[in-house]
Amino acid sequence: MLPQRKRLPHEQPPWVPDDALYFITVNCAQRHANTLAHSQMANALFDTVAYREKLLQWKVHLMLLMPDHLHAFIVFSPFQSIKKTISDWKRFTASALKIDWQSDFFEHRIRNQAELDEKWSYVLQNPVRAGLCLNPEDWKFKR
Repeated sequence: MLPQRKRLPHEQPPWVPDDALYFITVNCAQRHANTLAHSQMANALFDTVAYREKLLQWKVHLMLLMPDHLHAFIVFSPFQSIKKTISDWKRFTASALKIDWQSDFFEHRIRNQAELDEKWSYVLQNPVRAGLCLNPEDWKFKR
């Protein structure tokens, strides 16, 4: 029997500014399989991201798809919780695109420029570290 994972609260404290930038990671349920990093799926996912931007639910500064997870830098609307925004998007993409996501997600509020630079570089280098491309600019599954 596996130990139970602790649920993350995903609540934004009241003193955090509305335009705070968050680093988000969402994993597919099936690890080590290419669920996300192919053109048809990437285009469909990026369309859902753009649609929700038009609804002013979030502003995505970068989303990078890996085969079995994604990373994103997002500013969320102050009118809906981060958890609800991500959960609603995951539920929609699970239904419409047949993506089997792991429950929950990881989020981290970016607190300064050094942290942003470090996380941004980490995300862009992720496909290089995984041996999927030679240079970050060669990876086409990002928006």
